[in-house]
Amino acid sequence: MSAFRHRPPQAKSRGGVPRNAELLLCVAALALIAFAYLAMTSATGTGFDGESSRTLGVFTVFVLVTHIAVRRWAPAADPVLLPCVVLLNGIGLVLIDRIDRAEMQAARNAGKAIPSSDSSHQLIWTGLGMLLFVAVLILVPDHTKPARYGYTCGLAGLVALLIPALLPSRFSEVNGGKSWILFSGFSIQPGEFAKVLLIIFVAAYLVAHRDLFTIAGKNFLGMTLPRLRDLAPLLGVTFVSVIVLVYEKNLGFSLLVFGTVLAMMYIATGRASWLLIGLGMFSVGAIIAYQLFGHVRVRVQVWRDPFATYYTNGYQISQGLFGMGTGGLAGTGLGSGRPQDVPFSKTDFIISTIGEELGLIGLAAVLALFSILCIRGFSAALTTRDAFGKLLGGGLAFSIGWQLFVVVGGVTKLIPLTGLTTPFMSYGGSSLLANYVILALLIRISADARSAPPPPSRPIPVVPPIADAMTEHVPRKLLPRRR
Repeated sequence: MSAFRHRPPQAKSRGGVPRNAELLLCVAALALIAFAYLAMTSATGTGFDGESSRTLGVFTVFVLVTHIAVRRWAPAADPVLLPCVVLLNGIGLVLIDRIDRAEMQAARNAGKAIPSSDSSHQLIWTGLGMLLFVAVLILVPDHTKPARYGYTCGLAGLVALLIPALLPSRFSEVNGGKSWILFSGFSIQPGEFAKVLLIIFVAAYLVAHRDLFTIAGKNFLGMTLPRLRDLAPLLGVTFVSVIVLVYEKNLGFSLLVFGTVLAMMYIATGRASWLLIGLGMFSVGAIIAYQLFGHVRVRVQVWRDPFATYYTNGYQISQGLFGMGTGGLAGTGLGSGRPQDVPFSKTDFIISTIGEELGLIGLAAVLALFSILCIRGFSAALTTRDAFGKLLGGGLAFSIGWQLFVVVGGVTKLIPLTGLTTPFMSYGGSSLLANYVILALLIRISADARSAPPPPSRPIPVVPPIADAMTEHVPRKLLPRRR
């Protein structure tokens, strides 16, 4: 009978089965994207032209370079994460190109100047995002490394989040929201990067103060309520969320940050009381904001009845609902609908574009891809061996799923419209770069979780069972006397 010993999981072979499976899935994703380009260009009457082939070729090179980087610096990583993102990103490029062509044709018919191509800009941002993805894999060889800079990340995230609120409107306001930093010919949305930095800070803080959130507290109605001083992080996040909601008019980011932090606190403690307290605090803050600020009331009124203000504030969501209704079950087909009639159909309302041209079936397939991405992210978080990795991976995976819920809920009138973009699909450089950082961290966590830990410096002694131990009879007269 052998003694019980912990047997660590065995690592996958470097460059073996996981990476080959990832390569095959990436090739399949590229084939689907090529078919989508062919269907779209055939429907628009342009055919598979040189611009489409160049875009597809450059994107293919980007994907292969990214795959080689994962094979080199994270050989044991989950082979499903990258192909899911490749397919989502590629479909986004196709849809943005499709709306570009419709806008160019409308400009020609009206005798106006031809607008620049946003799809080419998005392709550039895609390349930069994948380059940043590779840089994160190289610079973060161990997923626990960001924990050393937790407070620095938290401070940097708060500064990045609050800068647009402090800048004059001409340097920060776009379409009524102060969430940008605008330069001459260049713009950036710092909140997208602040999201990642705040998740790292919260994960590091919860690990460092784990006992305060899991042990201390008072029992009330079967729940363990935290002490008032332990509520400081949640109170701080609530305050920052309300500040962003009020001064930057960014309801979406408030929901995203607050929901993600609340989920991470529940993951860390397992206490339902945190969820109830957090939801109560956010509800009180939302009611106060509704009573004091007009732009919050406008969002709620449009959500309740967008057709009452069809020609003003409700026009965007009404057109989005009309488009998804036109798509029906199977959609109008790529290139055969009119998604360009919906304002911001490349950014906030790209879900409406999917619903119109790919129908409910296509939209369900896209949501399934996001579900797979989130589930595999949670799986990596669960299988890693340290608390920080579990919280960081869980927070990153939840942020993607929660952002998608907020976007789809706003477009379908389930919740008030928030102005967030769909990860990896909507047009926008800041969102794409930040989401590729999230993907790199998830792949790093999955690689570390699937790899065997380093062997101990000293061999672990095997203690034989007590039944097999040697015994010896000692006479009573040889034992020491009591004093």
